Amino acid sequence: MNFIKKRIPILQLLRRASSGPAVDVMGLHSAQKKHFPLRGIDGVVQLFDAELRKSEPDLALLSLVLGFVEHFLAVNRVIPINVPGVRFEPLEPDCPNSCFPTVELGMISALYERFTAQIRGAVDLSQYRKTASGSSRELVKKVSDVIWNSLSRSYFKDRAHIQSLFSLITGTKLDSSGVAFAVVAACQVLGLKDVHLALSEDHAWVIFSKNGEETAEVTWHGKGNEDRRGQTVAAGVSEKSWLYLKGSYMKCDRNMEVAFMVCAINPSLDLHTDSSELLRLQQKLLWLLYDRGDLDRYPMAMGTLADLEDQDPIPGKESPMTIHLKAVSSAQKHYNNEHIYPYMYLAGFHYRHRDVREALGAWAEAAQVMQEYNYFREDEEIYKEFFDIANDVIPTLLKETAAAAESPGEGGEGADKEHPKQAAALSALQDPECFAHLLSFYDGICKWEEGSPTPVLHVGWATYLVQSLSRFDAQVRQKVSIVIKEPESQDDDDMSSEDPREGRRRGPRRESKLDEQGPFPPDGPTSPSSQPPAAAAPQPKKIGEGGGRRRSSQGLRPGDADGKPKSPSPDSSPSPQQQASPCPAGPVVAFQSEKMKGMKGLLCAAKVNSSAIKLQLTAQSQVQMKRQKSTPAGDYSMSFMKRQRKSL
Repeated sequence: MNFIKKRIPILQLLRRASSGPAVDVMGLHSAQKKHFPLRGIDGVVQLFDAELRKSEPDLALLSLVLGFVEHFLAVNRVIPINVPGVRFEPLEPDCPNSCFPTVELGMISALYERFTAQIRGAVDLSQYRKTASGSSRELVKKVSDVIWNSLSRSYFKDRAHIQSLFSLITGTKLDSSGVAFAVVAACQVLGLKDVHLALSEDHAWVIFSKNGEETAEVTWHGKGNEDRRGQTVAAGVSEKSWLYLKGSYMKCDRNMEVAFMVCAINPSLDLHTDSSELLRLQQKLLWLLYDRGDLDRYPMAMGTLADLEDQDPIPGKESPMTIHLKAVSSAQKHYNNEHIYPYMYLAGFHYRHRDVREALGAWAEAAQVMQEYNYFREDEEIYKEFFDIANDVIPTLLKETAAAAESPGEGGEGADKEHPKQAAALSALQDPECFAHLLSFYDGICKWEEGSPTPVLHVGWATYLVQSLSRFDAQVRQKVSIVIKEPESQDDDDMSSEDPREGRRRGPRRESKLDEQGPFPPDGPTSPSSQPPAAAAPQPKKIGEGGGRRRSSQGLRPGDADGKPKSPSPDSSPSPQQQASPCPAGPVVAFQSEKMKGMKGLLCAAKVNSSAIKLQLTAQSQVQMKRQKSTPAGDYSMSFMKRQRKSL
């Protein structure tokens, strides 16, 4: 996209930056000043490299630089002709339309001094007690008050490009995570080295004290403006909401906080166009952090880097697939495999390359991780992701696959050679493992709903489940063996005498209107089986066991290999012949949710019974957790069905 020359009111920014309270100003050091002016992407990368080599990279400086660059490349994509301190230079000598703003010392220094003066003038450290373990909660709350009170009273908090300190100083606007980052940067200005950023996959707060033992909310979340500043996140962790990742959130060091601001770069010019210059800058900065090892504990940053490499690979660097797998490994190693987005990034990669089996497998893994959470109102962002995947992305993928399988030619011996795409499509729809992954995906979603105060599934989900099931022939579906995974002992979960969900502040619960349908039809005993384990034999690949989750061995109750429901026998003891029967050759899916257990016979039947499946999927969950109260009938919002879909 071309730049245009225009007069803009940038002088107002300089005046605002230079005005402020008369306090001792913390300015830039000479070692920092020598990097200016920053010319092109390489100039910015060199500054970041120098700061990352220090024990305390200057968060305020780096955020102001990124915000300045993003402002002129994405917000006001114009070349100002009335401001001597702002100029553009072409990134490539032979490409004058690809310009990059030169970051001058005067502009950044003025903004930097304004921020430090504002913080140091508003917080008197002598008024706050020093604890042996670090900063006090009162001091952290005071710093968050300073940032909070500096924001405009009314603005659209989800707008783009308001995540950096540049936006705070020049426009008094920040988004939710930007507020949390600004609090950490302000604490660094005050010399509070124990205050760091804490990140889940959709929220940010701060940790402080020795080893980050204390937590404090400093910003809002989502569309609500509920002020919880100063409170701990312990309640959110104990209720098992995805927003707080059951305590498996990222505890950032300074370099990870730098990585956070790089990931927060927003290259979008509009809904359909990105700034190529910002994409290249983000990619190079992420590679700098990746090569230093600063992303080893930051799975989402690795997912962002892998996506950038998939779009525009840099020769000699690791492949996107390798980076995606490292992100998954990081989540498993450092965060107890309780992060969702590493699998989402991996599935998106396979989806773009139309690797149907791999994409379905990654989505199934994501759902299997999700099943360990309870769904709350504040988890709506991940709900939207799963809703789109189940009700748009997967049906579209299978529809396109079916169309490709039916496209040129009639098949035959040479179909693989003449039409490789058609052969791949045929193979995906005839692959029982693809069907097994689909079942595992829905089993995770159903299990996520169990024990949650807010229902997940409604008739919209059921319609597309039936559509997706119908893409697979009965012969393919009947090659999948379904086993029942019994619930594990809840002794460890019953240590507390009260349900942590009770008494929590939440909005009205949204219930399914179809909870009057009654209990699930019996499909074999649902209590723990009294049958002895089968004789040892080579086991087929099991799908839906949680993929590396720390779970004890549990009893499995095999279903009929051809998918037909078995009638429970009065004598539950199997004969030796039954114990020694060979394992099925196809994939095995281990169902854990009651809804999918109830549909076991329907899923592999010769004909898809859409009415029965819809009735079963939308019925009120029959799993009653200990001390879990049943929920009254109500109205379930369908607004998510009208939401603009994120692209993969």
